[in-house]
Amino acid sequence: MPRVVAAWSLKAGSPMRIDQANLAETDHTMQINQAFAAERAHAFYRKRAATLLIDLFANSRWATRPRILAMKKRVFVCLFASCLLPCWAIPAAAQTVVFVNPGKKDEVFWVTTSQAMQVAADSLGIKLEVFYAERNHLYLLDILRMVAARPVRERPDYVVIGNEKRMGGAMLKIASDAGIKVFFSNSTILPEDHAEFGRPREKYKGWIGSLLPQAQDAGYLTAKALLARGLREKRLGADGKLHLLAIAGDRSTESSLLRNAGLERALKEQPLAVLDQMVFADWRQDIAEVKARELYVRYPQAQLVWASNDLIALGAMQALEGAGGIPGKDKLFSGVNTSAKAMQAVIDGRMEALAGGHFMCGAWALVLIYDHAHDRDFAGEGLELVQPMFSLFSPPLAQRFLERFRDGVPKMDFRPYSKAYNPRLKHYDFSFSQLL
Repeated sequence: MPRVVAAWSLKAGSPMRIDQANLAETDHTMQINQAFAAERAHAFYRKRAATLLIDLFANSRWATRPRILAMKKRVFVCLFASCLLPCWAIPAAAQTVVFVNPGKKDEVFWVTTSQAMQVAADSLGIKLEVFYAERNHLYLLDILRMVAARPVRERPDYVVIGNEKRMGGAMLKIASDAGIKVFFSNSTILPEDHAEFGRPREKYKGWIGSLLPQAQDAGYLTAKALLARGLREKRLGADGKLHLLAIAGDRSTESSLLRNAGLERALKEQPLAVLDQMVFADWRQDIAEVKARELYVRYPQAQLVWASNDLIALGAMQALEGAGGIPGKDKLFSGVNTSAKAMQAVIDGRMEALAGGHFMCGAWALVLIYDHAHDRDFAGEGLELVQPMFSLFSPPLAQRFLERFRDGVPKMDFRPYSKAYNPRLKHYDFSFSQLL
């Protein structure tokens, strides 16, 4: 069995957790009060309707026709009001959602993702459980089997999963067989696997949709900024070219492939750019440090280092420092994600380019799930949504981010982003810049 950690273990005792607990308790109290008020209203209208009916039948022999019609109208109004009350006064049962987190419980990006989802869940009245697979793709299946094996009444309404190491299809089957609705976040079934698994609401009716950040933006924006500074400072090799090293995430996850595609796009736009080599670090800082050390020896003229995430960038910077070099001076670095260390590196000038904000993807996914559960289906905008979520952080923006998010994801109101709460809302906007 995998070692799993529930969401309540995150930063236990922190001010953010206390605020969330108070918020949840307040919301629960409000719901109870609303329910009591609704029941009292029900009783009033039922009693009033019964009194009117008795009066109507008791006096029907000598009452005038207009009076009878008026009394019937009042009975109808009372009964109609009683029937309408459940629609607006009695709060619906909270949706239950399980998030199978592929990362580690001490991995900044995935912990922040879970925190953002908890804040969104508290705001929307969703009951959320989080389990960590500790970067073991086999644990993903074990966790979902454990959830699916619960008694039917204890299973969640929805499960939020990704397609790490292409395990999404197997997870989809497990959840569907258990009658649990599925939503993919951050990564989804790859096009080459559509023949086997179909698309949302086709072969698997409970697969309601997916939401992905525009992952190519992350690779493109950071590479573009890296190349621009390299060209501006004339960091050219003996052949007059800009030599770049790339350390990517993995070979199969869609987000990794798309970030790589963004890098390739930026390289094509710059005729002086040359990619000396791309290696893979499996998103890990320690592996990136080892591989970067080898690359620096193999390609000494390369002064630009593009990394698929912040941990990889930090590992590559450690390798340079271990050889006596200075990041931001001897080599320029880029990365993706929003860890405090990466943000500080941007502020200090050690990292040239950093893109992030997609840790909110899971929180935005809960907005879509909430709308789906409340008969405001997001299908009108598509079942496989891809939204721009990345911001490129300058030193001032990095400082602003740290001021707001240093202690975790702060309490936010997600209701303005929901179509169920805002029927006039025409299009979803999940950009990160609006949160800074």
